[in-house]
Amino acid sequence: MHYTIVDIETTGNGLKGNKITEISIFKFDGEDIIDEFTSLVNPECPIPFFITGLTGIDDQMVQRSPTFHQIAHEVLEITKDCVFVAHAVNFDYGVIKEEFRQLGMDFIRKKLCTVRLSRKLVPGLQSYSLGKLCSATGIPIRNRHRAKGDAEATVLLFKQLLQRPNAQKILTDFLNSKNQEATLPPHLDKKIVDKIPNKPGIYYFLDQVGSIIYIGKAKNLRKRVLGHFYDKSEHEVRLCREIANIDFELSGSELIALLMESAAIKEHFPKYNRAQKRVVKRYGIFSYEDRNGILHLGFTPTKQLTKPLVAFGNPTDCRIFLKRLCDDHGLCPKYCQLVPATSNSDLCLQNHCKGDCQNKENIPEYNFKVRNAIASISRPMAQLVLRQPGRNAQENAFVLMENDVYVGYGFIDIAHSISSIEDLKAFLIPQKNTFETQRILENAVLKMDDLKTLF
Repeated sequence: MHYTIVDIETTGNGLKGNKITEISIFKFDGEDIIDEFTSLVNPECPIPFFITGLTGIDDQMVQRSPTFHQIAHEVLEITKDCVFVAHAVNFDYGVIKEEFRQLGMDFIRKKLCTVRLSRKLVPGLQSYSLGKLCSATGIPIRNRHRAKGDAEATVLLFKQLLQRPNAQKILTDFLNSKNQEATLPPHLDKKIVDKIPNKPGIYYFLDQVGSIIYIGKAKNLRKRVLGHFYDKSEHEVRLCREIANIDFELSGSELIALLMESAAIKEHFPKYNRAQKRVVKRYGIFSYEDRNGILHLGFTPTKQLTKPLVAFGNPTDCRIFLKRLCDDHGLCPKYCQLVPATSNSDLCLQNHCKGDCQNKENIPEYNFKVRNAIASISRPMAQLVLRQPGRNAQENAFVLMENDVYVGYGFIDIAHSISSIEDLKAFLIPQKNTFETQRILENAVLKMDDLKTLF
């Protein structure tokens, strides 16, 4: 079997904008180097100063070097029918694959990561960076952070790894097409992933010093976690390069997972969580009276309203809510912003309208129905208990709201008898009511046709 040990230097402008400035490839037969290709590469864009400070490669050095397009054929030829080997292979492979994609060409090779291989064959090290590994194994590195220097060191490291006990079996396992090793983050032990269940909950990605860098939720924890490793977006690639450990908590249901995730993000504020750091645009339901004295309901961004009747995270949820209000109270869809004002009135009659828009119902009677609808929105529920599946077959779960305020959630053994809210509160895990939890529960209640309780 032949291998090509690869190292590249880049402009560092994110995965999609990351252009190669230098490439070094050593073809290796397991014992000796049998071919080599090394070249500076003109990235056809400026090289940032901090990259020049790290590698010593500047714009002037690459000005007369070939572009990647000009060396693409040589890269294809030397790596043909070889295993693509690199330290943290997904980075080098991903950048080269993207360079070929921009040329309209495919680049598909078997991959092998010397970080993951080292973790298996040289266990117990504090760090598996190329520099620390070479120091631990007595390998000299010349011209650090230059493609040829790092590639030569990786060749020597790889050669040492191949001589370790059990190396061939582990190598064969890694190259098995059904093996997940090639897709896992370089610093993550597969045993950690194997422990993650196919159940709802939240998961924590931790870096090498144990800091939480990302928190997510899932209906199927294992499937969702693995999904991060297959995603080749720039955000996911950056995240995966830092993951060294994974922790998780079971929730029993997606709703409780959403609430747990929101609370955990607020507590830890991980650097790779973006969704709850953004300013969320809210939409509110409001009422107004037209010049004919007819009360209307509608929705608009909440920044345009003094006090909305109720607010949602998107226009679709507003429409779903108004449609239910229309159906429950016999309102006119035209007067609830659900049907265009210029549309045929027959369309309204098909949607439970009593004909107010055709003057078949007097205005005071119609407005009375609208006020009843508004009252139903504004009336707080003293206590609302949402029943949820437990984390296992011997358990029930619940979410508690009091006066439309989220109080918390809890888990109850099915052997316990619950006859009152006070009994329930003995199992409550108190939580903070926040903007996000309010939105989560509003959407959950909106989409539940039957509000199931434990009573």
